[in-house]
Amino acid sequence: GTSGEAKRLEGIEIKVENLPEGASIRYRTHVQDYGWQDWKSNGEMSGTSGEAKRLEGIEIKLENAPGYSIEYRTHVQDYGWQDWKSNGEMSGTTGEAKRLEGIEIRIVKK
Repeated sequence: GTSGEAKRLEGIEIKVENLPEGASIRYRTHVQDYGWQDWKSNGEMSGTSGEAKRLEGIEIKLENAPGYSIEYRTHVQDYGWQDWKSNGEMSGTTGEAKRLEGIEIRIVKK
């Protein structure tokens, strides 16, 4: 994404390589006018494409990866970078009409 450019994120595909066998990443986004979308996984598109709808929030989970967790934060319109969230917590906003401008994601060893 961006920071300080007033550009919205509209969709995201999260792909992770070299996960332990059976592990997966799941995520869902809160989209302008639509609300929360269904959970997606391993590179599927969450959000929209070509509809000019902003992402407003995201939740991400790392499943079946013992000893690891996922952390993420979003850059939100008018607020800047939010605190790090983890393991399915909501990052961003809902009901405030604020766009996500950037997302950082990291997998950390517990």
